[in-house]
Amino acid sequence: MQDAVTDAGNNVRALKAEKKDKAEIDAAIAKLKELKLELDTEIKAAMAAGDEAAAAKEQFRSKMNGALEQRLFYIPSFKIYGGVAGLYDYGPPGCAVKSNLQAFWRQHFVLNEAMLEVECPSVTPEVVLKASGHVEKFTDLMVNDVVTKDCFRADHLVEENLERMLADPMISADKRRELEDMLARLEEFTPEEMGDAITKLAIKAPETKNDLTAPYPFNLMFPTQIGPSGALQGYLRPETAQGIFVNFRDLLYYNGGKLPFAAAQIGQSFRNEIAPRAGLLRVREFTQAEIEHFVHPEQKDHSRFAEVADVMLSLFSRDAQLGAVKKPFPMTIGEAVEKGIVANQTLGYFIARTQTFLEKIGVNPERLRFRQHLQHEMAHYAEDCWDAEIECSYGWIECVGLADRSAFDLKAHSDKSKVELTAYERFAEPKMVETLVVEPNKKDMGKAFKKDAKAVTDALMALCQEDALALAAKVEADGKAELKIEGGSVEILPGMVKIAMETQKVSGRNFTPSVIEPSFGIGRIMYCMFEHSFYIRPEDEQKTVFRFSPIIAPIKCTIFPLVNDAGMNDLAGTISRVLATEGISSKLDTTAVSVGKRYARTDELGVPFAVTVDHRSLQDNTVTIRERDSCDQVRVAVDDVLPLIKKLCNLQATWEEATAGLEKQAAASD
Repeated sequence: MQDAVTDAGNNVRALKAEKKDKAEIDAAIAKLKELKLELDTEIKAAMAAGDEAAAAKEQFRSKMNGALEQRLFYIPSFKIYGGVAGLYDYGPPGCAVKSNLQAFWRQHFVLNEAMLEVECPSVTPEVVLKASGHVEKFTDLMVNDVVTKDCFRADHLVEENLERMLADPMISADKRRELEDMLARLEEFTPEEMGDAITKLAIKAPETKNDLTAPYPFNLMFPTQIGPSGALQGYLRPETAQGIFVNFRDLLYYNGGKLPFAAAQIGQSFRNEIAPRAGLLRVREFTQAEIEHFVHPEQKDHSRFAEVADVMLSLFSRDAQLGAVKKPFPMTIGEAVEKGIVANQTLGYFIARTQTFLEKIGVNPERLRFRQHLQHEMAHYAEDCWDAEIECSYGWIECVGLADRSAFDLKAHSDKSKVELTAYERFAEPKMVETLVVEPNKKDMGKAFKKDAKAVTDALMALCQEDALALAAKVEADGKAELKIEGGSVEILPGMVKIAMETQKVSGRNFTPSVIEPSFGIGRIMYCMFEHSFYIRPEDEQKTVFRFSPIIAPIKCTIFPLVNDAGMNDLAGTISRVLATEGISSKLDTTAVSVGKRYARTDELGVPFAVTVDHRSLQDNTVTIRERDSCDQVRVAVDDVLPLIKKLCNLQATWEEATAGLEKQAAASD
């Protein structure tokens, strides 16, 4: 609308400059005034709607968080001491939801894909994280209030200011594009660029309005010392992936030397966030579930891709983000891979499987999208990266990262450890290939380098083809060449080593596998699932409900004797024990309060089904089963309770399908 007003104003000026007919100019002026009035109306409506929407989100979040804390899903850690930002305790229902989520993740991925599961220590030696790049690069930019010395994450301050400016409907199109570009590139800003942005936007400390220091990098890892002497530096791991990479050689052997294969790990990770916020979305200790799928770099087709080819996704590709519309689009994963939007079948397979997983645990598919990393967001070694983003009251939240990381990780650890992390490929027919030959002269090496001879030999054998040939050329040209070894360097002279390319007949070769990595943030997924599941009964604002999928619900079934009667209590106890023997969690509630209040109480915990034992039960051995969201009830025989609940909890049938033909019963007052 603002652009339309600008165009209309330019048109009036052009007509006047060309001295057009007065009637034509007057008509153009009238059109300009009309558009200005429309713009003013739109601005007021947008501002009112924006305020109303923001208030509604805040109210929704407040009610949901109140229900979560009251029912002890999770609470701030060390609460009686004032708590610590970014640390949370899970209570009984929260532990159950998290455990169920992890169990289903194992079933959906680890068991279904025959993955190799490992469990590695949380404390990691520094050398491992130096090889992976975390010691040098795992940083966020921080600024301080120059007076109070309070710490702030620089990109959060800039992001909040940019979003506030972009919310202004009066902003010009050119200014909007400039701010949107800055927002898109924010994660890649250098300290200097971030400082320039803070200066340009005139950002001050949020509460005091004091000036801020220049941004500087802050490493997010928690340091620690391993052993009593403190000589061995370590860190709490910032991700679970490195434990899988360093065990690659043993896992490959366990798998019979065959590729492709995947290894998985669920465990705690630790990041010393500068300014934790938004509950479980940004915390200092969190649970990750990561998969490292090792594959031949030239063979990234997936044997089961046809099973998921028709899965429909909401894709926010790189081109869509940079285009004029900037909206995701629907497309099957089969078509996305065929068109080259997703790099390969294996990456596409895991994207589709992630979509299915998130839907089954209760994420609304209409609020789920897969966003491709822009070119400047991707690491130089990555071939393609996508994030599964879930919309909640805080906006679109990255909950799963899916990346083709090529061979970077294994090569990095191989270079640092001097241990070959490769797989062997046997050719169908032997081939004549040019091969690098490095043959040290052990006699000359021993004389020249004595105790360092082995270190020199290892350094020579570790050279890549390009470096080895360059060393040989240097020796031939200058009569010597410098070779770096652990702790220094040595001079290589003529005759010490033979380096040449020779044509040899080979039946196979060693190669470094590529890695496809799906990485799941369990806490973030849980929080978004809480939001997507939470609602308030329209007939009573005091009745809050969590619409948990039966797979995830902390308790699958509650069992209520209608009144406190010995016969009813005994039958209810029998049903509870039968369900427990089949691994179905239930809660027996024999309190004297009305059954309606007991229904409401368990609805707040997200319990999907309730069994009520009443007077009729003692006569004909039948009970009623109630479904949480519809409040529908059916009458079934006691012996049918277990198979029906089991079928519903395993998602083998919907409530409507499972209860078709059963005796319907009027719902008791809730």
